[in-house]
Amino acid sequence: MSTPIPVKIVVAGGFAVGKTTFVTSISDIEPLTTEAAMTKVSEEVDHLGDATSKKGTTVAMDFGRVALSPELVLYVFGTPGQDRFHFMWDELVRGAIGAVVLVDTNRLDDCFPAVDYMEHTNVPFIVAINAFDGILRHHPDDVREALDVPHHVPIVVTDARNRAAVRDSMVSLVRHAMTVAATAAVG
Repeated sequence: MSTPIPVKIVVAGGFAVGKTTFVTSISDIEPLTTEAAMTKVSEEVDHLGDATSKKGTTVAMDFGRVALSPELVLYVFGTPGQDRFHFMWDELVRGAIGAVVLVDTNRLDDCFPAVDYMEHTNVPFIVAINAFDGILRHHPDDVREALDVPHHVPIVVTDARNRAAVRDSMVSLVRHAMTVAATAAVG
């Protein structure tokens, strides 16, 4: 029996956009999460915005595993969303073939750091609009313009609670990462 090829993918985005839910929805194993209870002190440090009903937050990472075949396994790492934990992103992104930047269109400002990070580190990424409750509040072209995302970066609509939707997002990312790698090999 051969050892499966590991492929690393990162899920990034602002606070409370659904990263933990995204990782949990796709994982074949019980995901590792590093959720900690929100405290009054953290409410003053973290900009909670409209997400004040959230009781916990990721303080290190989320981790899931998806076996695509006996030969290929995806390792999915979710980043923490608050600015004070962004120092961990370098380690989480190291070795990743790409990233899904998960977006809540009600809180686009929270997504700029993830988009900027991926652009500045040259990590292939897609933007996945999390359609909460199945409702798409803004057209993907409007989101692209608002986030100033280049046209070569795919924008998809997903639902972090739905395994099939999350799978489709990850397939889009893998295809995009393969295209970026092929283009780099030629150029």
